[in-house]
Amino acid sequence: MNRLEKILLIDDSESDNFVHERLLKKENVAKEIITKYSGEEALEYLSTIVEKKYPKPDLIFLDINMPGMNGWEFLEHYKDLEIEKKGGIVITMLTTSSSEEDRIKASQNPNINRFENKPLTKERLYDILEKHFPDRFTP
Repeated sequence: MNRLEKILLIDDSESDNFVHERLLKKENVAKEIITKYSGEEALEYLSTIVEKKYPKPDLIFLDINMPGMNGWEFLEHYKDLEIEKKGGIVITMLTTSSSEEDRIKASQNPNINRFENKPLTKERLYDILEKHFPDRFTP
């Protein structure tokens, strides 16, 4: 199985990041898993050249409710990033929010590919990978 190059977790919760990172590592679906604890940190990461290129993760898991810059505010800034900083990134909102308003708002945002509730499970992870990366992950 081919793996993704990078997955970026954006969440202020250390325990959620621990659980999600552990699942991603156990399933061996990415060569690198990066964790950022705020929208600001994530934007800085996406805008920083490393080894002569931007990091461009394949997949981002984004929390909505974070102090400082929340997930919606991150997306406002993200949409203004230059294309070479975005790449072909798939964004999944991964949240504890049960708000129907958040779900509708996410479905209307062209930068969001999925809206899932925490915690990420093995089944939902593979559903996301098979749908958005069918060339690398097949059932």
